[in-house]
Amino acid sequence: MRFEGQVALVTGGGSGIGAATARRLASEGARVGVADIRPAAAFQVASAIGPAAYALTCDVADENSTAAAVAELVEHFGRLDVVHSNAAALGREVFGRDAGLLDLDVEVWDRTMAVNVRGAMLVVKHAVPHMTNGGAIVITSSVSGLVGDADHAAYGTSKAAVNGLVRYVATMYGDRGIRCNAVAPALVMTDTARTAMGPERLAEKAAERVLPWPATPEDVAALVAFLASGEARCVTGQTVVIDCGTTAHRPEHAVRSWRDATR
Repeated sequence: MRFEGQVALVTGGGSGIGAATARRLASEGARVGVADIRPAAAFQVASAIGPAAYALTCDVADENSTAAAVAELVEHFGRLDVVHSNAAALGREVFGRDAGLLDLDVEVWDRTMAVNVRGAMLVVKHAVPHMTNGGAIVITSSVSGLVGDADHAAYGTSKAAVNGLVRYVATMYGDRGIRCNAVAPALVMTDTARTAMGPERLAEKAAERVLPWPATPEDVAALVAFLASGEARCVTGQTVVIDCGTTAHRPEHAVRSWRDATR
């Protein structure tokens, strides 16, 4: 019960990593605000958790919406100790159109930055004043912010910016006892990933890993909970990779794995 008596806010909490984190924090004693741009999704997750959870509607790219959600949570539960800024632009209308730069619609770039970077900044901006007892902020980054790729340049660049934001937040508010870190997953087997990726694409992703299994939302939630807990009280300003070894090796590893699988 590492979070007994504490209140947590999870943005993008209506599904995937956010929902898993909300459940994990609540299971360890926290009262949790489940915030999502989709009211029904937030309500469904909060309802499944029970009285320890409170559903919030929030578009993190909009400052008024973000400020109102944080204020509503603090009014409901009386305090704020833990923040998991997890909301990201991953829908088909944005992430699905994030391809090569030469053909990229600038609106896709702008919306990606608005949600992934400005959104994280706004959550911090409006959460920190309420974190009067210190606390922890964890932002969801990605290994896409650490390496290059042939597509999703807007997404990867936004996550690289998040990694920088984490260091600034940790430095600016460490004297208040507030820590800030990021988690950087590779492929996470969410319901969305299972739906969007066919067998061939999943096999390609498997070839990238050195472990035989992919991460699940619950795996990432466990890392978020650790970083938010007192057990990580000396960890701040870090981007912690959780990728089943995807970035631990030279590119030849994936090539060899692919060759072995196709022989």
